[in-house]
Amino acid sequence: MKPLTPLQNILYMAGGILLLIGAALPLFPLPMWVAVGVYSLGAILFVWMQVLASYEGSSFVVRRLRRQQLIGAAMLIVAAVMMAGEWQRWQYCRHGEWKVALCIGAILQLYVAFRISSELDKKD
Repeated sequence: MKPLTPLQNILYMAGGILLLIGAALPLFPLPMWVAVGVYSLGAILFVWMQVLASYEGSSFVVRRLRRQQLIGAAMLIVAAVMMAGEWQRWQYCRHGEWKVALCIGAILQLYVAFRISSELDKKD
């Protein structure tokens, strides 16, 4: 994996923290736009840094896992859009469907995080 710079690592961690905070904010009596803003900012930072950390090797397994990681990242962005749709009362997402997209993205991210590190350790 291409290493990130120290600033990119800070943005990556900040994005992950903002993702968690933004996903938890709907549980509190705050306006929904606050949760949408915090989650969306976190999702954009997190996904942006994941895209920058590309894989330049030739391992088929790691390339496949990297594609799964990007699909999980896309699901986090979809969850942000659906969260905004719930806040704006769009027709297709009024009942918390963003939570399903968030769960799919989180499961893919968690799975890939462990598998990529173990595959890269095997390769070395």
